[in-house]
Parts: sequence; C-alpha cells; structure tokens
Amino acid sequence: MGFGKIIPILRSFDEARARDFYVDFLGFKIDWEHRFAPDLPLYMQVSMGECTLHLSEHHGDATPGSAVRIHTDELDALHGRLTAARYKHARPGIEQMPWGTREMAVADPFGNRLVFVGD
Repeated sequence: MGFGKIIPILRSFDEARARDFYVDFLGFKIDWEHRFAPDLPLYMQVSMGECTLHLSEHHGDATPGSAVRIHTDELDALHGRLTAARYKHARPGIEQMPWGTREMAVADPFGNRLVFVGD
C-alpha cells in the first residue's frame, strides 16, 4: 500500500492578506489560482521547496485555526530571513522543544498556525 504527498488546505478570507503573508513574508510562490467566476472565492496553491499548501476562501473547505508542521533543514536561515523582513504582524522566534526538536511557529492572518520544525 502506498501513500502520496499530503497537501493541507488552509482557510483564508482575504486574497491581499494571504498574498502578503504567504508570498511576500514567508516566500512561497503561487503555483496556480482558481475561481469559478471573477466574483467568487479564490482557491490557490502555494509552494516553497517540497512544501505545498492550498489556500481556500470557500466556506466548508477548511477550519480557521488549523495547524500544520513543516519540516526544514534550514530553520535558522528561514528565521533570519523572516526576522529581516520585519513583518508588522509577526516576529517568530525559535524554541527548543522538550521532545528534541527546534520549532518556529507563526500564525497567518486567518488564525492558522504554521510550525516550521528543525532538528
């Protein structure tokens, strides 16, 4: 039995704020966008390296306040880049966890939490 790649869906409510956070601050790129019509909710895919996320404005696609863990071997470099960005809504720090990992948590504008995990 095989399993494929997992792609979390995170709820978003505002296209401009989603772009500001995921693209301008975190450094994800937009892979594609979809709307059924120009005035309907946006569904888009963003990615950075092997990490892929779906962001949806559609009611019922996901629950605000979700959390995802994203493993990285470049936690310190990511932290340095995010600190240098001086994003006005978040200044995440790295914590040493009791279970042996180093983690940096940052909340998006919609209450979703991204936890970047290093060794």
